[in-house]
Amino acid sequence: MGTTSAVLLVFVGCCSNVVFLELLVREFPGCGNIVTFSQFAFIALEGFIFETNFGRKKPSIPISNYVIMVTMFFTVSVINNYALNFNIAMPLHMIFRSGSLIANMILGIIILKKRYSASKYMSIVLVSIGIFICTIMSAKQVNMETGGSEEDGVYSFMRWLLGIAMLTFALLMSARMGIFQETLYKQYGKHSTEALFYNHCLPLPGFLLFSSNIYNHSVSFSQSTPVEIPVIGVTVPVMWLYLLMNVITQYVCIRAVFILTTECASLTVTLVVTLRKFLSLIISILYFQNPFTVWHWVGTGVVFLGTLLYTEVWTSVRTALRGPDIKEKKAQ
Repeated sequence: MGTTSAVLLVFVGCCSNVVFLELLVREFPGCGNIVTFSQFAFIALEGFIFETNFGRKKPSIPISNYVIMVTMFFTVSVINNYALNFNIAMPLHMIFRSGSLIANMILGIIILKKRYSASKYMSIVLVSIGIFICTIMSAKQVNMETGGSEEDGVYSFMRWLLGIAMLTFALLMSARMGIFQETLYKQYGKHSTEALFYNHCLPLPGFLLFSSNIYNHSVSFSQSTPVEIPVIGVTVPVMWLYLLMNVITQYVCIRAVFILTTECASLTVTLVVTLRKFLSLIISILYFQNPFTVWHWVGTGVVFLGTLLYTEVWTSVRTALRGPDIKEKKAQ
């Protein structure tokens, strides 16, 4: 598969995945566990067949290391999806997760003793300001939209704060997992597809902790409005159809990003993923008519400006544009 196809699949797969997730969450806000479990089970099954050859291929990285990484990955995935049950709007959810650069830099400084250039620190300041603006404006909306008594308003706001705390914890845990994964790859070499399989297979028993929640949502999904699938003519409950499409598009999204990392430089991958997040945000606002004020747009713009500054896109574009002039001067 070429670079163009991979980029196209990233936009199609990841953006449509966000749409189906929002369709699920709007109907059942607490369905994060069944969504996460379905995604993990599908990717684990695919990896068991094609990556491990039905369990006959031994892992290149020791299982003990995967257990540590999987614990972090499972925690991050469950908390990110479960946070949607705490008055967290989908646009804020996407903007908040775009703050991974902050967490990566903070933990990089603390754990790896890294030092960064002034432009990197400036970019992190911009991302932090953007997320702060969006978070504050969302907090005001929670207060304004809450009906009933003052006690109900306080309760809703406290639930929202708990959701923000969950997203913050997941952000830091995800960054820590990235650092741990980086050290593993340095020691044992890159085995991305293997890691993808074990990250999704080993946590499956952990979903037993949420079995009652998953079962209850399975029953609710089965009682949803039936729809007919156009091509094959089979009638299924609409929520199961949304879940199936969410799982398939999640797989397409993950595989496309993986292919992109093998075909392109990390800068290109970061730029594509950043633009994809921005497009997903636009779709969520326009298609689902999520409340988004002028200040939300300002905060979003600052977040993505900081992200592009961090990846030094401007420098690369400027170098590319000056390339022909430099070559001509050298020829003269």
